[in-house]
Amino acid sequence: MTRLEQIEALNARLLAEMPEYRDWAARVPMETEHRRRLLRSLMNLRPPMSLDPEFLAAQDRLLSEEREERGVVDASGLLEVPGRPGMALWQGDITRLKCDAVVNAANSALLGCFCPCHGCIDNAIHSAAGLQLRNACARLMAEQGHEEPAGRAKLTPAYNLPARYVLHTVGPIVRVQVTEQDRAQLAACYRACLALAAEHGLECVAFCCISTGEFHFPRREAARIAVATVRDFLKEKTSIQKVIFNVFKDLDAQTYRALLGTG
Repeated sequence: MTRLEQIEALNARLLAEMPEYRDWAARVPMETEHRRRLLRSLMNLRPPMSLDPEFLAAQDRLLSEEREERGVVDASGLLEVPGRPGMALWQGDITRLKCDAVVNAANSALLGCFCPCHGCIDNAIHSAAGLQLRNACARLMAEQGHEEPAGRAKLTPAYNLPARYVLHTVGPIVRVQVTEQDRAQLAACYRACLALAAEHGLECVAFCCISTGEFHFPRREAARIAVATVRDFLKEKTSIQKVIFNVFKDLDAQTYRALLGTG
């Protein structure tokens, strides 16, 4: 089966569940790149509900092949920042990292991003992990019975990601200017993720830049809070051995290098 055939089989199954998108899908060109973008869009739009085992097997095959094509980065090979025991910095796509857990900057619904192919980290992680992740989050939220407050953490399997788990945390939304509550909630996100990871005996956690995208927390101040909170946590005796600050943009890389004394 060609890659296009793989994609089209998955698209057909999703469109059978969501026929309201058939006219839109019919207008998408038949080139592999465009049909793959359609598949990601349909996956983003699909609400949490039961998953057919045949669909899951086909989805997992595609996502695992794509994972290997992107290239897996083993976190055990990332060196600690000199003078910063337990801390590492890596610039790249967090969905490539093989570690115990990657951190997802979620929204309060905790179901992933429903905006097709949106550029947020929430969308990237859910799209690479597969539809099982949304269902797992939906089960957690159904048990909880209310939206997820800022500054806490939830743990799920990572499914088709190279990481073992995903830590989901909701960061503060900055409205006009940063408040003390915003700062406290952001620090709480880092502490909650690390504490939950330690509770499960995990050793290596990779953080994205929580709240600095759609939630508008100033990048430099967010990075300072992240480094200070992680530094303080690593002073405690827990299972956590390595914390990776994962950055994607050059500006974030420069900011963290300056804070960590590497640039």
